[in-house]
Amino acid sequence: MSEVRVFIADDEAPARARLKELLADIAAELPSRVVGEAANGIEAIERLPGSDAQVLLLDIQMPGMGGLELARHLAGLPNAPAVVFVTAHDRHAVEAFELNALDYVLKPVRASRLGAALRKALAAGPASRARLERAASGAREYFSVAERNRIVLVPVREVVYFKAELKYVTLHTRAGEHLIEEPLVALEREFAESFVRVHRNCLVARGAIRGFERAASGDDEPYWQVVLDGIAEKLPVSRRQWPVVKELVAERKD
Repeated sequence: MSEVRVFIADDEAPARARLKELLADIAAELPSRVVGEAANGIEAIERLPGSDAQVLLLDIQMPGMGGLELARHLAGLPNAPAVVFVTAHDRHAVEAFELNALDYVLKPVRASRLGAALRKALAAGPASRARLERAASGAREYFSVAERNRIVLVPVREVVYFKAELKYVTLHTRAGEHLIEEPLVALEREFAESFVRVHRNCLVARGAIRGFERAASGDDEPYWQVVLDGIAEKLPVSRRQWPVVKELVAERKD
């Protein structure tokens, strides 16, 4: 049997060392080679794409970016690894994993359980992004854009607005824009606390709104536009959404 290429992501060095020891313990029945390590999600995003890893042993709780969010970003890679989550007993996480058929091992990890999880992961392959999304308990902190077998991260806090055009959604920041393949309705649901719909094709960051102004186009009735911080473009507010947006204006004044 050829060696299984394994990448380990855990913020605790002793935990990474323990996993390597366990992999050595089961090497006779399941040969493996550790092709990379990371102490947090950002490091894993940078290092994993070039590692050619088949399986990622991924700690669920890491500072900066949790394991589930990291797995969602990696799912966009053309050769995404299968993922085995490694976690201390977390009732919500375990229930979410079992409901969405995601494999996991509980700390302290046992060699036999790790071996079984690796075999299962190799047979099943990468988890779908949909299953990972369903297992997540909160909104992401980053968006990811796959570019030439690497992942570019865009912090959610830097996004000013999303605009849907044809099959794609364009994510706009003050520095530029990126295309993402996510429906606007899903983004609206996930980020309801920080973004508001101003038009059927547009979501705007609540914190980026600086005001509203009236505009007119030819013989058409005047309409409202959103004035955004750091963005020259002014976005139209649809009649249907104006009552919702107007309520937001009233909240900001209180």
